[in-house]
Amino acid sequence: MPDWYFLSLAALLLLGTQRFFYKVAAERNCSSPLATAVFMATVTLLSSAAFLLSGDAAGDIPTLLLLATINSAAFALGTVVNMEALRRLPTAITFPLTRLSILLVIGFSILYFGERPGPWQWLGILLGLAVVVVLAGDLGGTAALRQQRGSGLLLVAACVLCGAVASISSKFAAIATSKTAFMALSYLLGTIFSLAMARTWKRGDSAPRTGAVVGIGVLMGLLNFAGFYAFLAALERGPLSLVALITGMHFVIPVALSVLFYREKITPRRWLGIGLTLLAVLAIQR
Repeated sequence: MPDWYFLSLAALLLLGTQRFFYKVAAERNCSSPLATAVFMATVTLLSSAAFLLSGDAAGDIPTLLLLATINSAAFALGTVVNMEALRRLPTAITFPLTRLSILLVIGFSILYFGERPGPWQWLGILLGLAVVVVLAGDLGGTAALRQQRGSGLLLVAACVLCGAVASISSKFAAIATSKTAFMALSYLLGTIFSLAMARTWKRGDSAPRTGAVVGIGVLMGLLNFAGFYAFLAALERGPLSLVALITGMHFVIPVALSVLFYREKITPRRWLGIGLTLLAVLAIQR
C-alpha cells in the first residue's frame, strides 16, 4: 500500500486520540481553558522549533498576524467549548455534531469562492442535517437533564462555528503565508487567549488538580503536533480527497475510547447518527 495511506491512518489515530483527551479532561474536572493553554503552549514550542529549522520565510507579516489572530481565537474558544460540551453531552453525540462545521465551510466556499457542490456534495449536506435531527431526538430525560443538554447543544453550536472559522482562516493562511510560521504564531496567540479565559472562566465546581491539567495538556499537544505533521506529509504524497476522508473520520476514535474506558452507551439512534456522519463526510469528499 502507498505510504500516504499509512500516514493518513496515523493522522486519524493521533488526532482522534487527542480528541479523546478532551473527554478525559472533562471527566477529571480539569479547567478547560487551562488544559487548552497547556496543549497550545506545547504545540507552540514544537512548531516554533520546526519553523526555525525549516528556514522558511514568514511571508506578509500583517496578513500573517491577522489570520493567526482569527485562527487562534476561534481554535482556542472552540477547544474550550468542546470540552465544556462533553461535560453535558455524551461523546457519541458531541463529536459527530461538531463535525458539522464542514457544512459552514461549504457554504462559505459557495458564497465567497463561487464553488458549486455536485450531487454527492449536496447529498452530504442533507445527511449532515439529518445527523442533527437524529441525535437531537436522543436528548430526552428529566427536565433537569433536558436543561443541561440544551446548554450542551448551545456549546456544540459554538464549537461548530469556531471550527468553521478556524478552517476558513487556515485556508487563507495556507495560500498567503508560511505554514510553519502561521502554526507557530497561531498556537502562541491561542495559548494567550486560553490563559485569559482561564482567569475569567466561571466554574461552580471544585478546583481542578494542576498536575492533571498539565499532564493532559502536554499529551494533547504532542498528539496534535504529530498528527498534524502526519496529515501534512500524507497530503504531500497522496490525493487530497482520500487523505481528507480518512483523517476526517477521527471523531470515531474518541467515541470508541469513551465506550471502552467510560462505559458510555451507544443507543441505536446514536449508531445511526454516527453512520450518517460517516456517510456525509464520504459524500462530501467525493
